[in-house]
Amino acid sequence: MAFPLTRRAAGLTTAAALLVLPLTGCSFSSQNVSCSGSQCTATLTGSEAEAEILGTSLAFGGVQDGRASLSVGDASVSCAQGESVSAGPLSLTCTTVTDDSVELTARLG
Repeated sequence: MAFPLTRRAAGLTTAAALLVLPLTGCSFSSQNVSCSGSQCTATLTGSEAEAEILGTSLAFGGVQDGRASLSVGDASVSCAQGESVSAGPLSLTCTTVTDDSVELTARLG
């Protein structure tokens, strides 16, 4: 009799973990980051702003000539507003680039 109850409790624990898992894809350090599944949106403001997105460190280096400089893990990339780039495990789209910030969408792959 205890076996079916244990199996049910294990099933509920697994289901709860699967519901929480997509919410843990992003973390942040004083930056605006929100995630849904395997996609995150982040706004990085000011030189040296950083965030941990989908298990990858991302740092904003500033804007020059309308292009945002980003460090993604060990890679360095830049992108203009509306441009998509690949860096490490992430595909990034720079949705908005201003003089001192970048808003981007990050996806795995």
